[in-house]
Amino acid sequence: MSAAAATFKPAVETAPQSGARLVVSTLEKLGVEVLFGYPGGAIMPIYDALAGSSLRHYLCRHEQGAAFAADSYARVSGKVGVCMATSGPGATNLVTGIANAMLDSIPMVCITGNVAQGVMGMDAFQEVDILGVTLPIVKHSYLVRSAADIPAVIEEAFHIARSGRPGPVLIDLPKDVQFEMTDAPRGIHLSNAIDVADAAVIDDAAAAIRAAKKPVLYIGGGVKISGAVQAVRDFAAMTGIPQVSTLNALGTIPTGQDNFLGMLGMHGTRCANEAVQESDLLIVIGARFDDRATGKLIEFAPHAGVVHFDIDPSEIGKLRKVAVGVTGDVKPNIEALNARLSSGPAIEVSEWADKWRAKAIACAFDYNAPGEGVFAPQLLNELSQKAGPSFIAACDVGQHQMWVAQYCEFSRPQAHITSGGLGSMGFGLPAGIGAKLAEPDACVVTITGDGGVMMNIQELATVNRFKIPLKIIILDNSRLGMVRQWQEFFFERNFSEVDLSDNPDFVKVAEAFGIPAFRVDARDQVSAGIDRLLATEGPILMHVIIDPNDNVWPLVPPGKNNAEMLEGAR
Repeated sequence: MSAAAATFKPAVETAPQSGARLVVSTLEKLGVEVLFGYPGGAIMPIYDALAGSSLRHYLCRHEQGAAFAADSYARVSGKVGVCMATSGPGATNLVTGIANAMLDSIPMVCITGNVAQGVMGMDAFQEVDILGVTLPIVKHSYLVRSAADIPAVIEEAFHIARSGRPGPVLIDLPKDVQFEMTDAPRGIHLSNAIDVADAAVIDDAAAAIRAAKKPVLYIGGGVKISGAVQAVRDFAAMTGIPQVSTLNALGTIPTGQDNFLGMLGMHGTRCANEAVQESDLLIVIGARFDDRATGKLIEFAPHAGVVHFDIDPSEIGKLRKVAVGVTGDVKPNIEALNARLSSGPAIEVSEWADKWRAKAIACAFDYNAPGEGVFAPQLLNELSQKAGPSFIAACDVGQHQMWVAQYCEFSRPQAHITSGGLGSMGFGLPAGIGAKLAEPDACVVTITGDGGVMMNIQELATVNRFKIPLKIIILDNSRLGMVRQWQEFFFERNFSEVDLSDNPDFVKVAEAFGIPAFRVDARDQVSAGIDRLLATEGPILMHVIIDPNDNVWPLVPPGKNNAEMLEGAR
């Protein structure tokens, strides 16, 4: 176990407890209320110990669904998400969810059972070296060999998951350790020190910002994770500097606010991409220069210096040389920056900001389209407006994901839940479950495609079992839409293996799972359909038929810079 930030408390003799019981009592002590999982042979002692505890366990119908639900629960609640699975296939089914949390820096603790230590390495039934399998996609991992270590391991795992740059932590518990009785569990004392940059570095950042004539604020998902949303909003309001956002940071600046130019990157707005390309300074906060955001990296913002705020020192200068690197917790560092800038002369960028505000209006998305068919962008915009300020969109991955990012209105970053880094199809439905449990009073809508929903459609059973009042929209084009779009433009219209026209009847499928459902297949049915969806008290599914030839625009072709984006007819 790593003990860099930890001091062990001496063992205190108590009444003997099993390792499994210590898992449950430690989770309770840490304030865990909700966890997601699926039992099996190697984790049965922990499931046995759950009885009578304060923990609310949600039995998902696939371990991947449990991991995605825990991930989304963490994104919305700000707490550590917890999921559990048995050894072997149970553990490996968590892997995609663990990778998803790693790439989006989501705090999650994953507990797996394993075979008894005496048969480890003997290819025992349902044995997998899950530590080895997950080594590249976890922030830290443990194989616990003594029940007395369990409280300290779990507490340190939670600390690691949520401190610094958050991420997933794996705890693997052999079955014999779960059964082992101990009367001397070890505790731990953990430091919660916050990393703050030196004052001189903040001064350098302030000086660079004051000197810039064409600055752009580039906001990443780290802003939400660090709790720096208000500090960044204060910075934007005080300076008037135009702002762009990554996919994972949408909602940090409310949609429609002055000087917010929208999402940058492959499916970003023309205005956001062009402003970045013309800028002389990028103020990057909690972002990592993902290729989806930068396009051709060598041609990204070619005239701009970079001031980069990030808690992870490995991100500073990794992909783009920086003028000033501000390492540490983003929130106190932005607050310190705000204090510096507020005490001097005002930042004067009004002419630059006016230019892009006018262009943003001129380049605003068009919500109209010819024909009588359902136009998904218009539907999504109307949905977000009618859902109101408590709206949370839990997206799957595909064309609909980009339409949600482009056309929905968000007032807070927790309102937009998406698989940004990994792009995991199947994320939307379990993510909606996690989001609704994290914020029960919110209007949570899973928005998925016909391809994505089929990858975890079994979680409709979870929705029904727990009567989770989740709203579900399937935008059905009977295709793998994003792949089809790329085949259309970059593979000479060779539409290889994207036809999903043999999808099941999703209304009947939902009803078979005990969830009411209805279909919308014409534009004049959209408003009434949204009203019905939002007015229904319990879970409900709206199956929407859209044109299989609809594409997502704008689009930056592969290998091009963001200024070379393509735009379609609609």
